[in-house]
Amino acid sequence: MARLDIVHKEEVSNKTSELFKGIQAKLGLVPNMMKTMGHSSAVLEGYLNLSEALSKGTLGSKLGEMIALAVAQTNACDYCLSAHSLLGEKMAGISTNELLNARKGRSLNPKIQAALQFALKLVEKQGQVNDQDVHEVIKAGYTQGQVAEIIAHVGLNIFTNYFNNTANTTIDFPEVKASNLEVGIE
Repeated sequence: MARLDIVHKEEVSNKTSELFKGIQAKLGLVPNMMKTMGHSSAVLEGYLNLSEALSKGTLGSKLGEMIALAVAQTNACDYCLSAHSLLGEKMAGISTNELLNARKGRSLNPKIQAALQFALKLVEKQGQVNDQDVHEVIKAGYTQGQVAEIIAHVGLNIFTNYFNNTANTTIDFPEVKASNLEVGIE
């Protein structure tokens, strides 16, 4: 059962109402995570602004979704695994095997593999990566700006994982559980 309730349109501030209208126009619905964030227009707006900014970055939606899956798996966030599995498949064209491998921080593409491994090091080391960790992702072909984007994607996803795990947000996507990690085919 949810620990934080979703907020309904008629209960929100004018600012949150505006944000909900924008989400509805863009997605066709307001997902439960955003309805729960709607208790604070500052939280919802911050989430939306960083998400929008990163969508314009150079990493692309596919890698962004793969990072989200790896981080969500590490943090055992079923809500985010569910959302990003659907988004990754439908909007970024990620295959089922790629989805499963991304959750494990793996990819057949060495460059993507390096980004996913760096993202997981950020999570596991709580941001305290070393020179070698950064060197490896740059050596794989990422610019310093792209390294910054990977860090930002990890930060955004840690935020949503912690938010949803704390709120125990009701999953409104086809459910994917961190505890059910099938073996991907490489």
